[in-house]
Amino acid sequence: MSRIGNKPIVLPKGVTVTVGDAVTIKGPKGELSRGVVDGTSVAVEDGKILVSRATDSRTHRANHGLMRSLLNNMVTGVSAGFERRLEILGVGYKAQSRGKEVVFNLGYSHPINFKVPEGITVDVDKQGKISVKGIDKEVVGQTAAVIRGFRPPDAYKGKGVRYEGEYIRLKAGKAAKA
Repeated sequence: MSRIGNKPIVLPKGVTVTVGDAVTIKGPKGELSRGVVDGTSVAVEDGKILVSRATDSRTHRANHGLMRSLLNNMVTGVSAGFERRLEILGVGYKAQSRGKEVVFNLGYSHPINFKVPEGITVDVDKQGKISVKGIDKEVVGQTAAVIRGFRPPDAYKGKGVRYEGEYIRLKAGKAAKA
């Protein structure tokens, strides 16, 4: 029995849902659409989204919880939005926002020009803080992961791009010979 899949999704004010071949959710921040996963069906009753499955097979049970989680993320995205915060640590490491592009200087011989995906906003602070915002949780997380991948945190000095609050356990350097 799926514990996640059986929970109804309560719709906040201003959010509307249309169900067809795909589920479309509109809210104050925008509109998202996604196809229905195999073996599941979606219904809207009394301001709640209900997800049900066709059979109790293993794949249908897994898809039941998956579909409910995807729809819940869509409702949260169009009503409140998602945000991932990153921080840049290192001498000379910096980022600058230039329209729909962000230019990173991360210790390489060249700057990295990153084109921001559609529907995503990237805010850059003077203190090396980066904020990735959008309504699609998957795209926000992927964008933050790509930015972090430009210079992942170093295990010896801790320099690089990391998620805010991420703990990097530093390794000890080489021991000097006595």
